Amino acid sequence: MKDIFLTFLRLGCYAFGGPTAHMGYFHEEFVKRRKWLSEADYADTVALCQFLPGPSSSQAGFAIGLDRGGILGAFLAWVGFTLPSAFLMIAFALGLERAGDLSIAGWVAGLKLVAVAVVANAAWSMAKSLCPDRSRVTIAALVTLALLLASDPLAQLLAILLGAAAGYLLYRNQDHTQAAQPSKQSGSKRLGSVYLALFFLLLAGLPIAAQLFPANQTLETGNAFYRAGSLVFGGGHVVLPLLDSYTVQRGWIDESSFLAGYGAAQALPGPLFAFSSFLGAGIDHGPRGIAGGLYALVMIYLPAWLLVLGAIPFWDRLRKVNAARAALLGANAAVVGLLFAALYDPIWRSSVQGNLSFGFALAAFVLLKFWKAPPWLIAALGAGLGHLLL
Repeated sequence: MKDIFLTFLRLGCYAFGGPTAHMGYFHEEFVKRRKWLSEADYADTVALCQFLPGPSSSQAGFAIGLDRGGILGAFLAWVGFTLPSAFLMIAFALGLERAGDLSIAGWVAGLKLVAVAVVANAAWSMAKSLCPDRSRVTIAALVTLALLLASDPLAQLLAILLGAAAGYLLYRNQDHTQAAQPSKQSGSKRLGSVYLALFFLLLAGLPIAAQLFPANQTLETGNAFYRAGSLVFGGGHVVLPLLDSYTVQRGWIDESSFLAGYGAAQALPGPLFAFSSFLGAGIDHGPRGIAGGLYALVMIYLPAWLLVLGAIPFWDRLRKVNAARAALLGANAAVVGLLFAALYDPIWRSSVQGNLSFGFALAAFVLLKFWKAPPWLIAALGAGLGHLLL
């Protein structure tokens, strides 16, 4: 349990770049370095988390912790990965505006270029393993092209569904059941059904409870953040309109503070959903300060926990069915395409701004891929050199 917590805590301190970049860091740490999962099992986990609403990278980390150490391991994985950014967000809400605009800091630019190298390495490794034939290479390439042309976050879900359909059509007559390894903590279908029922019960019940007890501001706040975490596909950036409507438009926090917090969140490692802790610490009613920040953070993540715990027992059994395995071959190729699309936009386009930054990212990639330098060391070098050179 200590190993799970400290590993995710370290990742939470330097995993910049958004959900897809986080998937690259997870791949490097848990597939290549620690070998907690195989390439196929990791891709299956990513595919599941892309299907579910909520923060996909945090859900993947939660699922990895669940597989490694049960529910306690899942919780420790989430705490470790989320704690650094949540702590900084709450601190910012309580008065650290003097830090200025971190988005233009050289050390942040350096860490963004490290994220380019990490995602490129993950895309390379996963493509070699999950796209070994021309059919799956074609699926990945078409998904990359489609996602670069489509801006709707639901396009990612549609691409994986189409990849799964293509995989089923291409590979359904082959035997793939030997490729599926059982999860260590798959759980029972009955318990999974309980978690899914609780997810829908809270989704429907919290608004009713908030209307029945309008004076209970804590309940109203919990309902707002739970719904924001339940109704979003595509990661942290997509949740912004919901959070704006639930906080700014209700007068809980002013728009300038909202935008300042969001700007600071762009410069921090870890999940963007930690922005909720900034809002919870600064809203004008209900719990405030540290307690309010932690309360908002837990409520926005609660649906993600319930969905992963509820879906994994069914997913673990479904992926052992031959037809489902065939579909997963196509879905995993689509995940590779998703990774390449995100490598270009937004990670490459927002980070590589000239010859110097390209050389910086290339050097980080060579250190990571061929010299096998640990990601934390490359992150530290990236921050230091970025501060001096960028």
